[in-house]
Amino acid sequence: MREKQQPKTSGGDGGLSVASLWTEVNRCGQNGDYTRALKALTKILHENRDDVTALHCKIVCLVQNGSFKEALNVMNTHSKVLGSEVVFEKAYCEYRLNRVESALKTIEGAPEQTDKLKELYGQVLYRLERYDDCKSVYTDLIRNSQDEYEEERKTNLAAVVAAMSQWEKAPLEDLGLPESTYELCYNAACALIGQGQLTEAFNKLRQAEELCRVSLADDSDVTEEDIESELAVIHSQMAYVTQLQGRTDEALQLYNQVIKLKPSDVGLLAVTANNIITINKDQNVFDSKKKVKLTNAEGVEYKLAKKQLQAIDFNKALLAMYTNQADQCRKLSSSLQSQNPGHPRPVLIQVAQLCREKQHSRAIELLQQFSDQHPESASGIKLTMAQLYLIQGHVTKACDVLRSIEEFKHKSGMVSALVTMYSHEEDIDSAIDIFKQAIGHYQSEQPGSAAHLALVREAANFKLKYGRKKEAISDLEQLWKQNTNDIHTLAQLISAYSLVDTDKAKSLSKHLPSADTMSFNVDVDELENSHGATYVRKKAAKVTGENLPKEQGQGEIKKKKKKKKGKLPKNYDPKATPDPERWLPMRERTYYRGKKKGKKKEQIGKGTQGATAGASAELDASKTASSPPTSPRPGSASGSSAAPSSNVVPPRQQKPAASGATRKKAPQKKKKGGKGGW
Repeated sequence: MREKQQPKTSGGDGGLSVASLWTEVNRCGQNGDYTRALKALTKILHENRDDVTALHCKIVCLVQNGSFKEALNVMNTHSKVLGSEVVFEKAYCEYRLNRVESALKTIEGAPEQTDKLKELYGQVLYRLERYDDCKSVYTDLIRNSQDEYEEERKTNLAAVVAAMSQWEKAPLEDLGLPESTYELCYNAACALIGQGQLTEAFNKLRQAEELCRVSLADDSDVTEEDIESELAVIHSQMAYVTQLQGRTDEALQLYNQVIKLKPSDVGLLAVTANNIITINKDQNVFDSKKKVKLTNAEGVEYKLAKKQLQAIDFNKALLAMYTNQADQCRKLSSSLQSQNPGHPRPVLIQVAQLCREKQHSRAIELLQQFSDQHPESASGIKLTMAQLYLIQGHVTKACDVLRSIEEFKHKSGMVSALVTMYSHEEDIDSAIDIFKQAIGHYQSEQPGSAAHLALVREAANFKLKYGRKKEAISDLEQLWKQNTNDIHTLAQLISAYSLVDTDKAKSLSKHLPSADTMSFNVDVDELENSHGATYVRKKAAKVTGENLPKEQGQGEIKKKKKKKKGKLPKNYDPKATPDPERWLPMRERTYYRGKKKGKKKEQIGKGTQGATAGASAELDASKTASSPPTSPRPGSASGSSAAPSSNVVPPRQQKPAASGATRKKAPQKKKKGGKGGW
């Protein structure tokens, strides 16, 4: 039988015993000096590498120092020795290393579900977006535990409710959660946003902001910058609510304030930058290209929900389209389609890019292909397809596509659009058929409803407009039976029956009110003189004895206006004879000799560039005594009549520009901000 060995001294500098090393570990653990504790534990494990307590303590120290990968390696290396002692630590390390699926398996495989494992289980379920299961875990923890972490559990539960409201559109459930802290108040505001209650959500965010300032103001170590950094997430959410309310300028200002703070939360920065891009749209694309870099930060995919990441990817593809990066847009949209095969938005982005390239036929083929493969998501796709057909002028094809959308087939807007398009194509029969199908649908589903009667009225008016009185009879009868006091409908019905059945028209005319009941006490003269009258009858002038002489020309003669004397010129001389050509323009008078030219003007050359006055005079053939012939005579020298070569001024050649003379000024690069960037 082997004897139990005594503790050996370590080979360290001081020759310390294992007991003293454990004392050192205990002291460092209480002081939070985990790095020093690790050194002592390394010495202990050097003596006994399978010491379970030392291994466990080492794992805890590594976790406290954030060395999760190293801690996981220790657990995997000594898995046989440790067993189930470190299930929580292993699951926690996997969770912090973003191996969420592995953490879930580790927790579910634990022999016992302790409270701390349940807490971690709730966090893992939240990251996996299994909100219903997560809510059950936190509800159970709050009900069965009483300690100082109750407020944190309620905050987490409020976050789960908010996520269900925003991403799953689940109705709000009153769980009796307080709003005593700014975190709880903020989560309540997020839940209201998911329900579309924007005004209430904004007020709740204001309340959260006040609670945050009050709670942090009590701490003397917290600076104003720390408070603003903590408030960044609240301000970003306030900007989002403001953006949804249509106040984009205010929202943009708040978003930029958050970006300037450079918060450490990469998820917050990514969401804020994405929302700025959505405000910019196809404007200010250079700013959007800077902001999109913030959405590519490391670790963003672990901070945001799947729908948030999906929205950011969609906006990246749209930004590539707006910046004319066609290949990049196609690449991103194709990647999105492979990740979300049933989602229509990637296909719509590809179609938009094809339309920018004037490839409408290819775009329609792509839409038709998606519609055939995913009929459950085909409504919006078919509307786009119809729009493209209309752009190409194929109205009938657009109508066929719209009629194939069962979801909107009998909606009043769809009926109106189809009737308008068929009328444009002069296909009245098809338009009437649209009315017939829609009326039949409402007759079976909602008989006598306002929508039903409105359709019947429009159908009757349409048929009467295009001369289909016989077909309008049934619609008019239905309308009149609903309201027998409607004289206008009765008159239309009588008019329609007059072409088909005169006896029926006569019998119906008995229901018309008498002429006496329809007469109104109206002053015709007052009506004609009213402001809205378009024609006023002229009254005949009364003929009396007084105005007869005036008509015969014996009345008073109109006073003649006195002619004013014309103004004479200042230098007028009555003795002098006026110029007989004074009424003619100066240029047309016989004595006009033109304007006198000054000496300076005569010196200005009118020849080639650089020619002097003397040279131009010599070259002017009209001023020479005998002009030479315009062409040389046979046998004469070709250059005998030419001017002296010294007086000829050759055309001036432009010097070649320097290599950089025609370059445009290079745009100055803007200074980039810090770690700032939809």
